[in-house]
Amino acid sequence: MPVQTTEELVDDMSTGEASGLICDESVADLGKATDWVGLSAGEPEHFVGDYWEKQAVLDPQWSINLEGLPEGLTPGSTYPGDVFYRETDEGLCVIDIAWSTLVDVG
Repeated sequence: MPVQTTEELVDDMSTGEASGLICDESVADLGKATDWVGLSAGEPEHFVGDYWEKQAVLDPQWSINLEGLPEGLTPGSTYPGDVFYRETDEGLCVIDIAWSTLVDVG
């Protein structure tokens, strides 16, 4: 379920549509539509608070990494890297997004 939800989130965000997948109490920086173009769902995992201490207080149940890179990124650019979901009676909702920084690996 997190993969399908993440694909829907990426589609909503990359087209500039308001997504109904955002939790009411979300602290996520959603960025702009171009930040999401070219991204897709990676592998979902049950949330582990030892690694994601900042998000642990938000009580997510799932995390999923995003694969791909938006076009035009240069070293130092940031982009959505991981999405954190909380389970609700209506399904999953986004409680936070961790942003990644592109480094020069050359």
